[in-house]
Amino acid sequence: MRRGQRAAVGLLILSGAGGCHGPQSVFSAGGADAIELNRLFAVMLVGAVILWISLNGLFFHVTRRRTGHMSRKLAEAVIIGGGILLPVVVLTALLAWGLSIMPDQRAPGEGLRVRITGEEWWWRVEYLPEGAAGPVISANELRLPAGRRTEIELQAGRVIHSFWVPGLGGKTDMIPGRTTRMSLEPVTPGTYRGQCAEFCGASHALMALNAVVLEEGDFARWLEAEAAPARPEEGEGRAIFFREGCGACHTIRGTPAAGAVGPDLTHFGSRTSLAAGILPMERAALVSWIANAGAIKPEAQMPAFAHLSKTELDRLAGWLEALE
Repeated sequence: MRRGQRAAVGLLILSGAGGCHGPQSVFSAGGADAIELNRLFAVMLVGAVILWISLNGLFFHVTRRRTGHMSRKLAEAVIIGGGILLPVVVLTALLAWGLSIMPDQRAPGEGLRVRITGEEWWWRVEYLPEGAAGPVISANELRLPAGRRTEIELQAGRVIHSFWVPGLGGKTDMIPGRTTRMSLEPVTPGTYRGQCAEFCGASHALMALNAVVLEEGDFARWLEAEAAPARPEEGEGRAIFFREGCGACHTIRGTPAAGAVGPDLTHFGSRTSLAAGILPMERAALVSWIANAGAIKPEAQMPAFAHLSKTELDRLAGWLEALE
């Protein structure tokens, strides 16, 4: 291989390796389920390599090294042993081990349940703690306690979605009219990126979320704060929100806003991202989103508010940012 070709291959390998790390990489595992899936991948890869080397080595031996006459008995032994018995033994061992770890992936939760509904194109998130009078509702962000297994109920609004946080576990489909279940056991605090893994329409690629893993005590305090109503500021931003009819689509607990069409905004300002994980939680991004959400996320149901002046947009965005 020429030097230029070797350099090109090396660059290709390095560019591919760059995708093996980060908040949305299956190799940056921060959950017991993702760690187990990585181990499954490694074992399956080793098994595949053993089969490939064994069968190709045997083929090379009988076609290149041993080119003379071979008795019928030896030929049959090579075919049966190398072509049948070896693959059956290796594949049966891999299948048995793979099936043995499946029950752990479907283990029940340890008290906390979370219901996630895939909408177009965002996530409705409801926490269902034991003994609570009702759900604690949020949107576009999942927070979980480290060291505890949480049961997750998955639903869908109008079209099929698929819930996947690669750093925490495998993917599970979300089907309209059905409830599918999975469980996750995060072990390492941090922020992991999730994504809809089933094509669901024009903004499928723009339907993400952040999964934030907290220490158990921090999670308990966060959930208590999340269950409380908002304490919105008075002022022009609040007046613009209700004047423009935003409360017909969004809920802000503690105010007259009680809409159920769009995401719950009660503690909107404390979230780590905007517009279902595709924009940073920054004033400029929020102003752009309010002015024309459809230009950022095609076919989003949120109407454009481009008729508002720059000052009005800024005041409204500032009021929403203060909802912590």
